[in-house]
Amino acid sequence: MTAADARSFDVRTVAGRFRLVAFAEAISWVGLLVGMYFKYLGSPRTEIGVKVFGMTHGLIFIGFVVAGVFAAIAFRWTVTTCLLALLASIVPLASVMFLIWADRTGKLTVPVVDAQPVRA
Repeated sequence: MTAADARSFDVRTVAGRFRLVAFAEAISWVGLLVGMYFKYLGSPRTEIGVKVFGMTHGLIFIGFVVAGVFAAIAFRWTVTTCLLALLASIVPLASVMFLIWADRTGKLTVPVVDAQPVRA
């Protein structure tokens, strides 16, 4: 598997699903922030953006946490990595930063286990 394959959005893999949900979470954050701007500062003031993107972001947020749990199990993340993923789900656009970090450090690849031959 090449490096490009490892960073794909192939939803048949745990890593691909995690990447897809992480980017969707970031996009929904942007939509929610724009909606909040128009609700509190924009002209005309409207709540439609918050209503639409609030619900959307909430559902995708839950999906990100669930995808993170599946990724943590599949890739044997440490507690620190799990906490960083959870923190990334809360901070706006941090899911993309976590995704970049996880790709660069190999957190989204299956760990290689050294197989020792069993001597009888």
